[in-house]
Amino acid sequence: MIQIQEEERKSKVILVGVNQQGDLEFDHSMEELKSLAEACDMEPVARMDQNVSEMNHTYYVGKGKVEEIGERAKSLEAEYIIFNNSLSPSQLRNLQKEIPAALLDRTSLILEIFKRRAKTREAKMQVEMAELQYMLPRLSGMGTTLSRQGGASGSLSSKGAGEKKLELDRRKIEKRISELRRALEEIDRDRDTQRKRRNTSSLPKVALVGYTNGGKSTLMNKMLEFCSQKEEKMVMAKDMLFATLDTTVRKICPGENKDFLLSDTVGFVSSLPHHLIQAFQSTLDEVRYADLLLHVVDFSNVHYKEQMRVTRETLEELGAGMIPTIYVMNKADKVMDKEDIPKIVENKIYMSVKEGKGLEQLLHIIQEKAYASYIDTCFFIPYSCGGIVSYLNENAQVKRQEYASKGVKMDVRCHEKDYRKYGEYVVK
Repeated sequence: MIQIQEEERKSKVILVGVNQQGDLEFDHSMEELKSLAEACDMEPVARMDQNVSEMNHTYYVGKGKVEEIGERAKSLEAEYIIFNNSLSPSQLRNLQKEIPAALLDRTSLILEIFKRRAKTREAKMQVEMAELQYMLPRLSGMGTTLSRQGGASGSLSSKGAGEKKLELDRRKIEKRISELRRALEEIDRDRDTQRKRRNTSSLPKVALVGYTNGGKSTLMNKMLEFCSQKEEKMVMAKDMLFATLDTTVRKICPGENKDFLLSDTVGFVSSLPHHLIQAFQSTLDEVRYADLLLHVVDFSNVHYKEQMRVTRETLEELGAGMIPTIYVMNKADKVMDKEDIPKIVENKIYMSVKEGKGLEQLLHIIQEKAYASYIDTCFFIPYSCGGIVSYLNENAQVKRQEYASKGVKMDVRCHEKDYRKYGEYVVK
C-alpha cells in the first residue's frame, strides 16, 4: 500500500477515469473521486477521461492514454495518479512501469481516508485489516523491492535459502490478518454484551443510515438539543466525507414515555470497498439489529437518487434491506420554498436538519413507527410464574409493579408478540 504523506503542502494529483459504454453517472463518479481526493488533503490539478466500449485489461486505459498520463504527470509535477476504479494486480504492475508517479485507485484512496479518520483502537484495527486484505493479492505490483531474495536462514522472516521476500511478506500479512480478526472478534463479543444490555431496556432501536456527509451526525446532535439533552455527549459532525467511523448510541427522550435508542454509523459511498464492509461488519451490525432506519438523504444533491440506490444496495448486503425505513430528505430548504418545509409524504419527510425545521414532526413519526407494535396493557402474574415476571422486566417497559397476595400486577408497554404470548394473564 502506498504511504501518503500528511503535509501542510497538498500533494498534486491527476484523476483518471474510463467511461465505459456511455455511463450516465460517470461525471458524478469523477466529481466524487475529486471530493475523495480533497478529503485526503490532495489537490486535483487535472482530470483525464477516456470513452471506451470495453475496459483495457492490461492498463485499465489504452496504451496511448498511458503515455499521455505519464507526460501530463511530468509537466504538472503530479505526485499521484488516482484511477476511478479498482486496479487489478496486473494493471497496477503494468502501469507502474510506464508512469513516473505513485498510483492509487478508488479503493486504496478510500482506505487511506478511513485510516486518517480512525480514532479508536477498534476502528484502526478494522481499517488495517481491510487494507491488508486489499494489499495481499497486489503484493507483486507494490514495487520491485518485494521480489528480492530473503537473507540468511535462521528466522521466520528469512526461512529457507532462496525463498522470495514476496512470499515472506505474504505470510506476514496473513498472520497479521489472523491476529486482527481474533482481536476484532473479541471486541465484537463485548459489543454483543452491550447490545444485550441495551435490549433489556426494551426501548426500540433506531439507526441512522445514508450516504456519507448527508447529515446523519448533525441530526443526532439536533435531536439531543431538541429534547433538552445537552448533557449528553454530542457526536462529531463536520462537512467532510466519512467524518464518523465509530458507532455511537444515544438515548433520545422526546416525551410521552416513548424514548428510543438512536445509533449513528459510518456513511456509505459509491463503490465502497467490499473489504471495508467486511471489516466494519460488527460495527454495522447496529443497523442490522435496528427496529427502524432513518435513511438521511441530501435532497439538495442533484445525484440524491443515485446515492439512495447505493445506500439501499449496501443495506441489502448487510442483511438490513427489509427493516422499516423513514426517508429524511435533508437540506430541502436549498431546493424548496421554505414555507413548504416541513413536508410529509408517506414515509418521507422533507426538512432542514441544520435549521431544525421538521425536527418535531420527525420525532413524532419515529415514535409512531417505532412503537407501532407496542401495546399498553396490564398483566397479573401468579407467583408460581415468576419466570414471566423476570422476562417482562427484561423485555418490556414496566411502568408500575404491585405485589398482591396471589401474584404481581404489572402495568407495562410490551411488544405485540409478548402481549399475545401472555394473553391469559391480561387484566381485562
